[in-house]
Amino acid sequence: MPITSVTSDPEALTLTVVADYPVSVERLWEAYVDPRQLERFWGPVEYPATFLQHDMAVGGESHYYMTGPDGTKHHGWWRCLAIEPHRRLEFEDGFANGDASKNDGMPIMRMVFDFASTKTGSRFTGVTYFPSVAEMEQMVQMGMMEGMRSAMSQLDPLLADLSAFAASRGTEAQLLNDTQVRVSRVIRGTVEQVWRAHHEAAQVKRWLLGPDGWTMPVCEVATTVGGKYRYEWEKDDKSQRFGFEGELLERIAPYRVVTSEQMIGVPGPATRNELTLTTLPGGTLLSLVITYPSKEVRDMILGTGMTKGMEASYARLEREVLKAA
Repeated sequence: MPITSVTSDPEALTLTVVADYPVSVERLWEAYVDPRQLERFWGPVEYPATFLQHDMAVGGESHYYMTGPDGTKHHGWWRCLAIEPHRRLEFEDGFANGDASKNDGMPIMRMVFDFASTKTGSRFTGVTYFPSVAEMEQMVQMGMMEGMRSAMSQLDPLLADLSAFAASRGTEAQLLNDTQVRVSRVIRGTVEQVWRAHHEAAQVKRWLLGPDGWTMPVCEVATTVGGKYRYEWEKDDKSQRFGFEGELLERIAPYRVVTSEQMIGVPGPATRNELTLTTLPGGTLLSLVITYPSKEVRDMILGTGMTKGMEASYARLEREVLKAA
């Protein structure tokens, strides 16, 4: 087990965890900022975590839940206060209700994670600051220390697996629950480059084409919250044409954008698409969480070969980004 020490200081209202790992700081940092990796160890062994949002930028929020052995979900949230890549991460950590709203009846803690190089690899130092002695005692009695040890025991095999989350892997879709899917891919390029590729119509028309043999004659990009967008595609031989339209719901440049999406001419509820861009050593992690109106709609869309078409587009996006660099 990598944990070197776990100490509490009732006077300073802190709980400090120190752990050493035989990997680089960059590899250790990546495990905390990539939601696919973080959810492999954030919850105790019996309570695996699922991250529905993980915005690694100052002011950004993360929302997750841990699923117990009986299927009960325990929700939590983060709010990022400070971030120094490969060195320091500071955030507020609290409990949430089932609708992701903050649970005001439970403590809100401040956590500071420091990452440092050592002769044998890297060291993690995590300090949790509690609001009061009573709330610190409450969390300790709830099993916080045991849960932390259990959770971090899962980090060793994750760090040792160098290929599982390699930048060379293609587009992957992960089922988060009955209605949500997370699509992930690492794009070789900066966050700013990938952001521009999503928001400049001239670039969008060059890469957002799916399989070969299609063009994008209509590309109306929304640039302000409340604005509408419209994308249409047509086969080269003019035999087929379809499109999507929706509204820009949230935009925090250059790392987060939320939209609704609906197929043109098809009635029914829209999907909700949450795109997050995160800097990783291998480039930019593109994470797209799609919320469908039902499990049936989710499965129908996935069954169309959506992931394969998205990989064709993202591979083209990567080539565009590298070409422009």
